[in-house]
Amino acid sequence: MSEVRSGLKTHGQCRGDVDSTEQVSKMVELFYLKVLSDPVLRPIFVDTAQIDLSVHLPHIKAYWSKLLLGTKDYQRHTMNIHRALDNQQRLSKEHFERWLELFVTTVQLEFEGPNADRAVRLASTIADNMHRGLEEGDAPKQGG
Repeated sequence: MSEVRSGLKTHGQCRGDVDSTEQVSKMVELFYLKVLSDPVLRPIFVDTAQIDLSVHLPHIKAYWSKLLLGTKDYQRHTMNIHRALDNQQRLSKEHFERWLELFVTTVQLEFEGPNADRAVRLASTIADNMHRGLEEGDAPKQGG
């Protein structure tokens, strides 16, 4: 009987950290389920960016693996990609806030531990920097 009980876990006890490529994949996939169901973000990802998940998700998984696990697979320039997207459809502060809200919700519901906490902090910094970088890119240039 004790073996059966020890095998039962509550939702909170099942949550692991984002400390492996498998956990990073799970985090990204769960997050994208939310993004693609969201009325604010779905149009950007589906209609404007026209992402192909079979191509896009491996890049995003590699990006988060680089940030959280120190892997070297991600070699793209994230800001340039988002600048091109912003040229097609304005990415507003509200878009970044919603992205961050969905990301934080995903991580906090499904994971716990130092890397989960780090992922949330990084996501906040990424959203902030990305929005600021796009805003600065739109600012009129000084001088002649």
